[in-house]
Amino acid sequence: MFPLFSLITVSYNSSKTISDTIQSVLNQTYNDIEYIIVDGNSNDNTIDIIKEFEPKFNGRMHWVSEPDKGLYDAMNKGLKMATGDIVGIINSDDLFCDSEAVLKVVNLFKSNRALDGVYADLYYVAQDDTQKIIRKWVTGSQKPFSTGWHPAHPTLYLRSSVYSKYGLFDLNFRLAADFEIMLRFLDNYKIKVAYLPESFVKMRLGGETNKSIQNIYNQNVECVKSFEKNKIEVNKLLYPLKRLIPKLLQYGK
Repeated sequence: MFPLFSLITVSYNSSKTISDTIQSVLNQTYNDIEYIIVDGNSNDNTIDIIKEFEPKFNGRMHWVSEPDKGLYDAMNKGLKMATGDIVGIINSDDLFCDSEAVLKVVNLFKSNRALDGVYADLYYVAQDDTQKIIRKWVTGSQKPFSTGWHPAHPTLYLRSSVYSKYGLFDLNFRLAADFEIMLRFLDNYKIKVAYLPESFVKMRLGGETNKSIQNIYNQNVECVKSFEKNKIEVNKLLYPLKRLIPKLLQYGK
């Protein structure tokens, strides 16, 4: 039996990039994909693009466009819509760089029924040229988050039961709710995850967090608050450096 795989894309005025995202989902060799797009009431031609692709999914695409409270609220909407056994999130400025990514994830879950999640590696690419790799996020084997390690969120695929048991994105975290939910699942509740040492996703540089030095600072503050919320000890002064240094070393690899 092949499990249903739910993929969620959140979008807002994403007409410049969402075609690449949707096409990369369409290119996946695994057929049992439920594709969900949650749009935040875009006022460009994002919806026209979604409608253009919809027939190609033969009923496997479901989408909604309405106002939301931001990125993580939209992700929560998508998670509530998802009916798959396994759930992944592919952002509207990301794309799969491996047409067999979903198949490889499913096969790993099938080979180990005890697994709660799978994570992989990621490429950061130029905004205007997805063939130009700027940074290679090689995640490596699992370590405590307090060491500065954590997976790249767009490469984390989880059983839907994990969200049912341990909750959705915490909207109190405006810039680091993805970090908090991974910390909660992996370090606090200690779900069982496996690493696939391959790059599955390309992410364009220039997300919300990296728009300003202030946002980068605020995200690090939220990361420290994530440890506090989950009652996990961390050195508040040293942690931002532990998190930053490995990222800097990923450039030019």
